[in-house]
Amino acid sequence: MHALVTERLRRGKLVYTQGRRQLVELLLDFARPVGVAEMLKKKSRLTQSSMYRNLADLENEGIVRKVSGSDSVLLYELDEELIGHHHHLVCMKCGHVDDFVVPDSTESAIDTALARAAKKSRFTPKGHRLDVLGLCVKCTTAD
Repeated sequence: MHALVTERLRRGKLVYTQGRRQLVELLLDFARPVGVAEMLKKKSRLTQSSMYRNLADLENEGIVRKVSGSDSVLLYELDEELIGHHHHLVCMKCGHVDDFVVPDSTESAIDTALARAAKKSRFTPKGHRLDVLGLCVKCTTAD
């Protein structure tokens, strides 16, 4: 992982600093999309301003991507090319986002269905992102 990140940053003429390495480690540890506030709680010695700057650099180099939850808080995760293709479960009540993976046969069926739908609009799909909206276990049991 770190060798790949180092190479991507080098191509963008950036250095894999300790702060950037800590962010990559944090995102690996969380293993789901996470907001800056939650990352700061876990790694309090990182400052919010440097975290946002480094996240922007990592995003520009294709290492990190933004994920939208159900609220206005931006979440971040490592790019799919680094951690593999997956989808998101988004809680409509609390905004929590979790990753999930479907079997290859289901991925194939999704790709086929999307290609058919896109063809009608003369659109050429290059991939997909799927968010499933609902309630997480905490919000379901709280009702």
